[in-house]
Amino acid sequence: MTTPQRLFIGGEWTEPDDGHYEVINPATEDVVGLAPEASRAQVYAAAAAARGAFPAWSRTRPEERAAILDRAADLMQRDFAANAALARAESGATTGTARSMQVAVGAARFRRYARGALEPVEEAIPPQINEAGPMGRAGVFGALAVRQPVGVVTCITSYNNPWANPAGKVAPALAMGNTVVVKPAPQDPLSVYRMAEALAEAGVPEGVVNVVTGSGPAAGEAAVDSPDVDMVSFTGSTAVGQRIAEVCGRGMKRQLMELGGKGAAVVLDDADLDAAVAGIGTTFSFYSGQICTAPTRVLVQRGVHGALIERLTAYAGHLPVGDPAAKGTVVGPVISAAHRDRIESYVELGRKEGARVVTGGERPAGHDRGFYVAPTLLADCTNDMRVVREEIFGPVVVVVPFDDEEEGIALANDSDYGLIDYVWSGDVARAFGVARRLRAGGVGVNTIGRNMEAPFGGFKRSGVGRDVGSYALHAYSELQAIVWPG
Repeated sequence: MTTPQRLFIGGEWTEPDDGHYEVINPATEDVVGLAPEASRAQVYAAAAAARGAFPAWSRTRPEERAAILDRAADLMQRDFAANAALARAESGATTGTARSMQVAVGAARFRRYARGALEPVEEAIPPQINEAGPMGRAGVFGALAVRQPVGVVTCITSYNNPWANPAGKVAPALAMGNTVVVKPAPQDPLSVYRMAEALAEAGVPEGVVNVVTGSGPAAGEAAVDSPDVDMVSFTGSTAVGQRIAEVCGRGMKRQLMELGGKGAAVVLDDADLDAAVAGIGTTFSFYSGQICTAPTRVLVQRGVHGALIERLTAYAGHLPVGDPAAKGTVVGPVISAAHRDRIESYVELGRKEGARVVTGGERPAGHDRGFYVAPTLLADCTNDMRVVREEIFGPVVVVVPFDDEEEGIALANDSDYGLIDYVWSGDVARAFGVARRLRAGGVGVNTIGRNMEAPFGGFKRSGVGRDVGSYALHAYSELQAIVWPG
């Protein structure tokens, strides 16, 4: 058994008031390590430490902040193999995903925001000529828009990526001069403590970064309602996001919310079906469907409906399911037994609603241990089914046919969610025309790829605000106007 993890508060590794809880490997059900249970008082102490560190850190030269973030990235890379092994063990990601999409992306985000710390924070506003009046003499008035740090930011992160998601919050927040309290997901928090170790070794001042954890909601609640917190950045379910937003509203705290998704993949009758299947099929494999951007809701024009079902079925059938540490594994486990049971209950609900289980739908054979779900395809769906309307967050794809382009757009927009949608068509101009009419924060045209400088966030119940690239620096800042007479 590894040494029990301690909290990181005010630059000190601190014993938790409420003991520890076990972090479980989703593939083996073995104990990965012991995570600390922070008391409410300890979470408040972490926020107070961040508040105390804010004045000095916010005035630190951008070059110094950049150097610390760069050194932290170096240290994450130095310990790359150990970091990836831990991420794989606690999240259930495959070796390739843990290395390339978790640790490597986490380090890359620290490098990106080391550069971001040096981006200009001042923007000149064109001068304005004012006539004499009640507000004073006539004159030419200059103005400057200045981005200032928000203050203390609570970062509540998701379990599907214990490196990239926290890095995408912590790095831009620090680059802008904020201090942070990080509350990782309870299922896989140990990687975030490795990130904190790298930051401490890189020279981040005491109190600038604090990490607290807990197996239940209490630690997260305290990290939101602490009077020392100015902003909450949250990635997770819409239901939890709504509760956080209510608390933030009472305190007028700033919010950045990246919530649920039910991405519509609109497949038009002139689409390259092999390309569409390759994109949609990632739902079966990438994080085992535990990703809010997945194209889980396939809307396909009737002329190619049968052919798409046939190709998706074949694609799912050739995906190796198994130990994420084993070479060649594509589909690993989901995060927990409770989540596996939830996904299975949705598949059963789909059956009852009248959907046809084309492939999957049963627990994979030969996996007595671990939380495995077979890649599952549900056909003959209609847009009023719960399996079509609600986020399942697993390797489950639902297919709804449509007749013409107008109906496809209407079905795509008939959703509580609006994070990322997708359009596949052989006519790029047609695809762009459809994309512009989709009510989603992002649209992929003939791709599931992302431009990592493009704004990221959702319409409707998929979130509030935008981050990624320079937009993240804007998200963790307030705009101040300075006006003067010429």
